[in-house]
Amino acid sequence: MLGQVLLATSRSALVRRSVSGFPLTRKVVDRFVAGESVEEARTAIQRLTDAKLTVTVDHLGEETRDAGAAAATAKAYVTLLESLRPLGLGPSVEVSVKLSAVGQRLDDAMALDHAREICAAAGANGSTVTLDMEDHTTVDSTLGILRALREDHPSTGVAIQAYLFRSVQDCRDLAVEGSRVRLVKGAYREPASVAHQSKGDVDRAYVRCLRILMAGKGYPMVATHDDRLIAVTELLADRFGRSVGDYEYQMLYGIRTDRQEALAGAGHTVRVYVPYGDDWYGYFMRRLAERPANVAFFLRALGGK
Repeated sequence: MLGQVLLATSRSALVRRSVSGFPLTRKVVDRFVAGESVEEARTAIQRLTDAKLTVTVDHLGEETRDAGAAAATAKAYVTLLESLRPLGLGPSVEVSVKLSAVGQRLDDAMALDHAREICAAAGANGSTVTLDMEDHTTVDSTLGILRALREDHPSTGVAIQAYLFRSVQDCRDLAVEGSRVRLVKGAYREPASVAHQSKGDVDRAYVRCLRILMAGKGYPMVATHDDRLIAVTELLADRFGRSVGDYEYQMLYGIRTDRQEALAGAGHTVRVYVPYGDDWYGYFMRRLAERPANVAFFLRALGGK
C-alpha cells in the first residue's frame, strides 16, 4: 500500500514542490543521485570504474511536453558523452535515455531524432545507449523507436518491465542475436488490467521473462538487487551454457554497494545505474516506493539520525 501511495505522489506537482523544497531531502537524495552537474557525474563515474564496475548514466528528466526542453536534454547527453571521451572508458560507460525526456510525448519522430543524436555521440566513445521503459502507454512507441535506432546503431538496448502482462511476448521477440535487454521488475503505478500487482506475481513474472532471455541469443542485462533472483540467474546461466561474459547484472547507484562489489569481484560484469541532474523528484520517489528500507532511511534522515 505504501509503495502505491509513493508511486502516485511521484507525479504530483504539489508533493514535488513540498519535497523538493525541504532542505533535509537533499541528504537522502544524495544517496540515490550522483549530483546535479556533469562534473559531479564524472566524479561518480570515475570512482565506480576505478572499483572495476561499469556504468550506465541517466540524465534525469521525463515527460517533457516542450520541444526546447527535449532538445536541451539531448544536448545534455551529448555534452556528457563528449566530456567522458578523454577518459577512454568505451563500453564501460553507456547512457540510459527516457524517450519522454527527448520529446516522445510530443512526437515520435522528434524523440527518434534526438535519440539518434545521442546514439551517434555514444558511438563516438565506443559506447552504447539503452532506452529506459516508462509506463505501459509508451511501450509500443519505445519499441518502434528501438527498431528504427537499431538500423544504424544495432547495439542499442532497451529495458523491459516484467510486471506488464505483455512482457513475456516482448522478451520472446527481443531475445535475438545482438539484442541487449535490461530486465527490470517495473517502477510505475500500473492498473491491474495490464500489470501484475502483488510482489509474488511480479517475482514469478520476472523469472519467466528471465528464462526467455537467458535461453535466447541476445545479451541479458539482469537488473535486480534480490539475492534470490541472482541465484536463479546463475542457475539459468548454467542450464543454458552462458559464461559470465554472456550476461551482466545491473544495480542502482547507492543501493547494495557491497553486493555490487562482491559480484564484480567474482568476475561478473556489474553495471551501476547512475542518475544525475536537477530533475530528480520522480526518480527519487520511485526508489522510495521500491523498498521499505529506503523509506526508513528517508525518515531517519529527516529525524536527523
